[in-house]
Amino acid sequence: MYNQDMLESIKKVEAARKANAELEPRRMTADEKETLLKTFHPDYKQSEFDILNIGPNKGEKVPIELAALLQGKSRIDPASIDLSKPDYDTDVLIIGGGGAGSSAAIEADNAGAKVMLVTKLRIGDANTMMAEGGIQAADKPNDSPAIHYLDAFGGGHFAGKPELVSKLVCEAPEAILWLNELGVEFDKEADGTMVTTHGGGTSRKRMHAAKDYSGAEIMRTLRDEVLNRGIPVIDFTAAIELILDDKGNAAGAVLLNMETKEILIARAKSVIIATGGAGRLHYQGFPTSNHYGATADGLVLAYRAGAKLLYADTLQYHPTGTAYPEQIFGALVTEKVRGLGAKLVNCDGEVFMHPLETRDVTAASIIRECKDRKKSISTVTGEGVWLDTPMIELKLGEGAIEKRIPGMLHMFGKHGVDIRKVPIIVYPTLHYQNGGIDINPDCMSGITNLFVAGEAVGGVHGRNRLMGNSLLDIIVFGRTAGKSAAATVKNVSVGKLSLDHVTKFAQERKQAGTKDDTESPRLLPCYTHRKKEHPPGRNVRPGFQGSTAECHAWRFFHRSSLSPGATPPGRGKAHTFSR
Repeated sequence: MYNQDMLESIKKVEAARKANAELEPRRMTADEKETLLKTFHPDYKQSEFDILNIGPNKGEKVPIELAALLQGKSRIDPASIDLSKPDYDTDVLIIGGGGAGSSAAIEADNAGAKVMLVTKLRIGDANTMMAEGGIQAADKPNDSPAIHYLDAFGGGHFAGKPELVSKLVCEAPEAILWLNELGVEFDKEADGTMVTTHGGGTSRKRMHAAKDYSGAEIMRTLRDEVLNRGIPVIDFTAAIELILDDKGNAAGAVLLNMETKEILIARAKSVIIATGGAGRLHYQGFPTSNHYGATADGLVLAYRAGAKLLYADTLQYHPTGTAYPEQIFGALVTEKVRGLGAKLVNCDGEVFMHPLETRDVTAASIIRECKDRKKSISTVTGEGVWLDTPMIELKLGEGAIEKRIPGMLHMFGKHGVDIRKVPIIVYPTLHYQNGGIDINPDCMSGITNLFVAGEAVGGVHGRNRLMGNSLLDIIVFGRTAGKSAAATVKNVSVGKLSLDHVTKFAQERKQAGTKDDTESPRLLPCYTHRKKEHPPGRNVRPGFQGSTAECHAWRFFHRSSLSPGATPPGRGKAHTFSR
C-alpha cells in the first residue's frame, strides 16, 4: 500500500523505534506553546476570518464560511408561513438526534413532559455515534473533580466559563454511573473495575472507554432508551427557523421535510437545540471527521432569533486525521492510540514532540513539522507525519492493538495497512466546534425557553477541548437541558406564534448592505458545482460560482481529490473518530 519513498522512510522509523519507545520527550513551556499556536494553528490565520456586521455578535470575528451562514438569507418568506395551525404541539421540542438530544429527551420524558425529537437525518446520525476514544470522569481514588477541573480549564486556555466547567467535571462520575446503569458496556477488569487511560492534557488516567467505539456504544444505548420509551422521533426533518411568541420566548420551529420539501410547524413550550458541530463547512479547506449533517444549523437558528454566541472563532483541528490511504482521507485516528504508547515521528524517524500535549498544541506541532521544518511524508492528497503504531505492542505486548483499538486495526486493514506492523500517516483534520451558543448552567440561552446542549454550546471547553470531554459534555448538559426544559414548561403559557425576528433580520441585512445571498441554515454540505454568483473578494477555485459556504466545501473537494470514503455523496455514513 505504501510507495517506495514511504517504505524508505519507514526503515528509519523502524531503526529508531526501540530508542523512541524509551524516550520521554520534554513538555513544552507555556511560552513555547503560545508562540507555536500563534505561528501555526489555523485559528490564528486572520485571513480566514470575517467580521460580523449584523446580529448579536456584530463586530466579532468568525470563520468566513460561518459568517456567510450566520448573516445568510432565510430559507423561508415569513409572510407565506401560516403559524395558526401547527402540525405538531408538544411541551419540549428537541432539535437534533445525537447524544445530547437523546439524553435531553430521556430526562425530559422522565420528568413527565411531552417530548418530540426532530432530526434532519436519523436518530444516531451524529458525531456521537462515531466517537472512539472515551469519556472522562474523575472517579478513581487518585483523582478528583478538582483535578479534572484544572486539566479542562487549563487545557481550554483558561477561557471556559467557570460555572460550566465546574458543572462538567462535578457531574462526570454520575454521568458514568447513569450510562452504566442504562447498559453501556464500558471496558472493565475481571473484578468489575472500569479500565481508564490517559488522554492529551490529562494529569490522571480518567478516560473510560468501550474499546475504540465508545460513542457508538453510548449512542446505541441512548437511542434504544429513547425508542423504548416511545418518545416521538421525526426523522429526515430539519428545523429551518425558530418560532418565537409575542413575548419573545422560544415557542417552536419551522420544519422542512428533507424528502418531500413540505413545510411543517411545531409549537412547543420550550425548545432544545442539540444540532452538533460544523465540520462539513470545511473551514479553511480542511477535511473533517464530522458526520454528513454537521453544518452549524443550530448556531444559525439561534443567532437569527437573537441569541449571542461565545468563542465562535475557535475550532479544534484534531491532530491525527488520516492522511493516507486516500480512501479514508480525513478519518480520525483516535487519541487513544497515543494514550496506549504510539508516538509521532517525522520522515527521518525522529520524535518531535511529547505525544500527549493538548490537541491544539499537537496539531500545530504537526503542521510546523510539515510546513516549516519540511520533514513530512508526501501523499497523494498532501502530506503528514508518522504515528508509530507498532510501538504499542512493543510496550504492551502482542495482541494489545486488537484488544484495545480493534476499530483502528479494521479501518486501516481494509486498505492493506496492518497497523501492528507498520506506522500510519496522519495530519490535522477539522474535528470540533469549540465555540457556540452562550448558555447558563441550566442550559438556557439568552432567549427565554431556548435551551442548548452538546457541541452547539460555547464556553464549556474554552478555546480548546480535551479528549473525552465531549462525550461527557453531551451527557451532562444534555441531561441538564432535558430536566430544565421539563421544569420550565410547567409554568409556560405560549403566546401568539411569530416569525417577526426573521423579518427584522432580513431588514438588518438590507441596512448593512449585505450582498451575499447564501441561504441558511446550510442543512447538508455541497460537493458539486453550483452556478450561483459568488461574493467578490473570496479566494476560491477559479471558475467556481457558488455561495461562500459552497465554495469552501469545494476548496476541500478540489484539494483533497475526494473519495467516497472521505465525503459520502449521499446520506448517512461518515468516519468514526475520537471525541
